[in-house]
Amino acid sequence: MISNLEQAYSTNVKGMKKSQIRELLKLISDPSIISFAGGLPAPESFPVDELKVIVNEIMENEAQVALQYGSTEGDTLLRTLLVNRYKKDGLDISLENLMITTASQQGLDLLAKIFVNPKDKVIVGLPSYLGGLSAFNAYGAQMVGVHLDEMGMIPEELEAKLIEMKNNGEKPKFIYIIPDFQNPTGITMPEERRIKIINIAKKYDVLIVEDSPYRELRFSGEFQKTFYSLDNSGHVIMLGTFSKIFAPGFRIGWVIADKRIIDKFVTAKQSTDLCTPPFTQRIVARYIEKGLLDKNIEKIITLYRKKRELMLKDFREFMPEGVTWTEPEGGLFLFLRMPEHVDCEELFKIAIAEKVAFVIGSAFHCDGSGKNTMRINFSYSSIEKNREGVKRLSKVIKEYLK
Repeated sequence: MISNLEQAYSTNVKGMKKSQIRELLKLISDPSIISFAGGLPAPESFPVDELKVIVNEIMENEAQVALQYGSTEGDTLLRTLLVNRYKKDGLDISLENLMITTASQQGLDLLAKIFVNPKDKVIVGLPSYLGGLSAFNAYGAQMVGVHLDEMGMIPEELEAKLIEMKNNGEKPKFIYIIPDFQNPTGITMPEERRIKIINIAKKYDVLIVEDSPYRELRFSGEFQKTFYSLDNSGHVIMLGTFSKIFAPGFRIGWVIADKRIIDKFVTAKQSTDLCTPPFTQRIVARYIEKGLLDKNIEKIITLYRKKRELMLKDFREFMPEGVTWTEPEGGLFLFLRMPEHVDCEELFKIAIAEKVAFVIGSAFHCDGSGKNTMRINFSYSSIEKNREGVKRLSKVIKEYLK
């Protein structure tokens, strides 16, 4: 081993931090612990039988293509199917506007790789998705947090931050938003708020990054138009994934953007992994082509709606006074807020001893705030385990608040 390994590391590596969620998941591998920590889909939602048939068909008829290297842009059939789906959703796009990624997390990493220099400013929500914060942090970004209300990122605070930056001779590289069933809060931004933020972004000439992994998992309420479709001028970069609506093990996501931006994504991806696995791409393409994806989404919605409703019922029954939570219209998460004096890092240690786990809310806050908050996942565990987990967590909170 060399004498000073730390000195050999790059500046980027020195700035990287391990994902707090991934580290927490290691701690809770004990099967006796009921985990609300991960953002995991329900295993019973995976279309195992249909995939067995499709995989056999591909091996019989398309093995030479599926097992070979593919283009960096992605499988043409899969991209065409996605473009057609999004056109129905109001997006003015073609194949030139869409590239397949190895899940949307790679999209976030490539985004930072393309746009972020050390000390560049990036605007994010308070709170915001930890995977996004980690990707931006790895390239030396300085995150500027904007608080959320019950409708998402607050436009007035966003504009105030942009004015402050402009007065200081600064300009953020982009505004990062998860508008549908936001991770971690579960909040959905209404169309009127989206239009306000688009107008502010255009006024200050800043890109918007729309991260949209949960959009199709709506249980109630009305679908909101995407930022991309409300803009349709190239001012928005949109990220999507099959991880929550199909199966995370396939690791397939995509980026939608202006052709000039997609060209940069392609170049950046070529030095990362050359291409997303053609085999898994072709499986998903045939799955969609057979009309199975929408049926599976309907199944997932029915399953998650019931889990959400019952968990909310259990919260109302067991949680002590002073604890509040969001009631999302879709997605995978609830967000709990304790009284201001509560430290959820301390609470987490007590909860683990009582065999229940959550994610500490401060992990989602770029400024370290949110210590009295936590994220709860309702999609993964069974209804019975969810109920028992809420009972255990409520007991821990009640004891802590005494």
